[in-house]
Amino acid sequence: MRLWVVVLSLLFMSVAVANEGAKESEAEAGVKYVEMTPKFTVNLAEPKKFLLINVQLLVEGAGTIAAVKKHMPALRHELIMLYSGRPSEGLQTMEQREALRQETTAVIRKTLEKMKEDDKGHGAPADEEHSEEEGKAGHEEGFKEAYFTEFLVD
Repeated sequence: MRLWVVVLSLLFMSVAVANEGAKESEAEAGVKYVEMTPKFTVNLAEPKKFLLINVQLLVEGAGTIAAVKKHMPALRHELIMLYSGRPSEGLQTMEQREALRQETTAVIRKTLEKMKEDDKGHGAPADEEHSEEEGKAGHEEGFKEAYFTEFLVD
């Protein structure tokens, strides 16, 4: 009798854990913000001037979230190259900052597209779960926008 109680308890616990795991994967598959940490701090064109930016990415789909996390070093590199050496007077107005945000979004989209092609070219096995979910849309399309949540020119 005790054995049956233990077996039933284990059965109910395993069902509860499985349901919890499914909820987590559903939540991750939706729209999510991914913070690019640490913040970007780069030198500007003028001596002793720097730019500090905190970037958050709006992404949709578990496959795209995984791709963004996997390729974070490449994405960070491209953004450092984009931000470095800019003249500080080109970052003063809201229009200039919005233009930089749009450039950031374009660079991230282009980098994700390139990384996706590189992954395919190296014969990486396709993840069946993600390929069904994404269909024709690639990671660059699951990436929606980049937003600046902190922006400092000093």
